[in-house]
Amino acid sequence: MSDLVAYDLITPDAGENPLLSLTDVSILKAVPVTRLSYRGREASLKAAGEAFGVSLPVKPMACETAPKRAALWMGPDEWTLLAPEEELDTVFQAIESKLGDTPHALVDVSHRSLAVIVSGSKAEWLLNTGIFIDLTLDAFPVGTVTRTVFHKAPVLLWRTGPDTFMVEAWVSFMDYVAGLLVQSAQELQAA
Repeated sequence: MSDLVAYDLITPDAGENPLLSLTDVSILKAVPVTRLSYRGREASLKAAGEAFGVSLPVKPMACETAPKRAALWMGPDEWTLLAPEEELDTVFQAIESKLGDTPHALVDVSHRSLAVIVSGSKAEWLLNTGIFIDLTLDAFPVGTVTRTVFHKAPVLLWRTGPDTFMVEAWVSFMDYVAGLLVQSAQELQAA
C-alpha cells in the first residue's frame, strides 16, 4: 500500500501538463473531485460518516480517508468531504437520506476550488516561500490539514505524503497561487 494519504483520490490530472517539473520539486494540477462542505453538530457526525463512507474526524487539523473518500476537519462543526467527481449525486443523496431531519448543512462546492499537488524533496521549502507554518514532517505530519494563507490568497493545505502536499485555492486565486509557486521554484533552480 502507498504511504500517501488518499493516493487513489488526489491524483495528477493526466490531461494537464505539469506546471513545474524540477529534480527536487514538481507542481501538478490535481484531477477534479467532488467537494462538499458539511456542517453539523456532534449528533449528526456518526450518521454522516456512515453515509459518506468514512468517519468525520473530530481532532483539529486531522483527516480520515478510505478508498476514494477523504473527510477533512475544517473547524469544530465543519468538514470538507472529497470523493470522485462522478460520485457527486450519489454521495450527496446518501448523506441527505441518512440524516433526514437531523439539523445539518451540506453544500456542493465542487466548482469553487482547484487543487495542485506539490511534491518532492524541496516541497516544504517551496510552500514556505508563502506559508509561514512549520511544515517539517515532525510539526506537520502526513494527514495534517489546515486553512492558511499563501502570500495573500486563502488556501487549504493538506499533507498527503512525506514530501507531498495538496494545495487547494478558490478558482479565482489559483492562477495567482500557482504562478507564485512556479516563480519561487525558479529561484530554487537558480540557487
